[in-house]
Amino acid sequence: MGQIDPISDEELQRVRLEPLTFQHGAITLVESDPSWPILFEREAVRVRQVLGPAVARLEHAGSTSVPGLVAKPIIDIVLVVLDSADEPSYVPALTAAGYRLVIREPDWFEHRLFKGPDTDINMHVFSEGSAEIDRMLGFRDRLRAD
Repeated sequence: MGQIDPISDEELQRVRLEPLTFQHGAITLVESDPSWPILFEREAVRVRQVLGPAVARLEHAGSTSVPGLVAKPIIDIVLVVLDSADEPSYVPALTAAGYRLVIREPDWFEHRLFKGPDTDINMHVFSEGSAEIDRMLGFRDRLRAD
């Protein structure tokens, strides 16, 4: 895996739809919580109800998806739609359900990131066929296997 170049605050603010805020202090890691898969399933049901057939795939990703792994208590979700750049096909429905679009990265796999209405989530939206989907889920699967 290659090195990721750091980006400036200005570059980061350019992709954010809300003001950039800095968290000064320790990152909280907690023991694995059996409620994490339940929280993911609750969000998955809600997203599927809101978007219906627009959901091509919905996966629990990140450290909270790996049983027994110490993690930041934020549920990472990968939502795959036909075309993540076609925001009118999914953003209004998610927004009406209380999700907040906070990041738009057209230059990085047409990535969009939503925060949840009542659960601390990062919902990453990608287009079908995006290489980043395989990378994220492959990493999750590797951690689950070993």
